Amino acid sequence: QVQLVESGGGLVQPGGSLRLSCAASGFTLDYYGITWFRQAPGKEREGVSFIRSSHSSTSYADSVRGRFTISRDNAKNTVYLQMNSLKPGDTAVYYCAADRWVYGTSWTRPDLYEYWGQGTQVTVSS
Repeated sequence: QVQLVESGGGLVQPGGSLRLSCAASGFTLDYYGITWFRQAPGKEREGVSFIRSSHSSTSYADSVRGRFTISRDNAKNTVYLQMNSLKPGDTAVYYCAADRWVYGTSWTRPDLYEYWGQGTQVTVSS
């Protein structure tokens, strides 16, 4: 059974940190590009960060560049999103998504992804 499972969300104060995990089962992440998306209430799903399959280069939304870091551990079949200096505007449900053919600037398009996780809530509030 193909599955992506996110974990690591929670409630954190502004300026705090969280690390999200996206664990895959039923397929090997090595050959997939992985993107973290987020969706806040009343807003469209937004691409946050992307890591490519071939050479693990990364891309970030302007709103998180310098604060978030995406990484992958192929041995654990897991992708991570380290989130530092969190702001209330980062509050959203965070999803990971996987696809073998996403490339270039198209990584921000949620319609292109084959596999999705169920999401994990991140709330940044004092």
